Amino acid sequence: MSAPRRWLMKSEPDVFSIDDLARLETGGWDGVRNYQARNFMRDMAVGDKVLFYHSNAAPSGVAGTAEVCRAAYPDPTQFDRGDAHYDPKASPEEPIWLQVDLRFVSKFARLVPLDELRGMPALADMMLFHRPRLSVQPVSAAHWRIIAKRGG
Repeated sequence: MSAPRRWLMKSEPDVFSIDDLARLETGGWDGVRNYQARNFMRDMAVGDKVLFYHSNAAPSGVAGTAEVCRAAYPDPTQFDRGDAHYDPKASPEEPIWLQVDLRFVSKFARLVPLDELRGMPALADMMLFHRPRLSVQPVSAAHWRIIAKRGG
């Protein structure tokens, strides 16, 4: 069995926050509508580690950690005409969009804000700074350790 991979996943805290995941203990990561982010989720395996990032917040930053507890499967919101993430091109026979399920692991003692992350030379090559709109992205083990240490 290979070592778990590491990821950063973004959510707006007023939509779904680290506290929401903690309350639920597990939750589906639905609504991703970017092909590259979908492909990253397709590559996820049970046990992979996730940095939970609060986006479009004041301030934005890494709020805690989670773990993939169910590998990628069709996102049911793509089939629901009443859902904001409905996709008329998708069908149960030919789904387009995927989701994974996450299990809450920890909330950081403090949010690690984006400005602080940007100011750290050791993180300069993170995808977070080069593809800022991508909601799911890989993270190196070294970057993971630095951010987790900052979060306490």
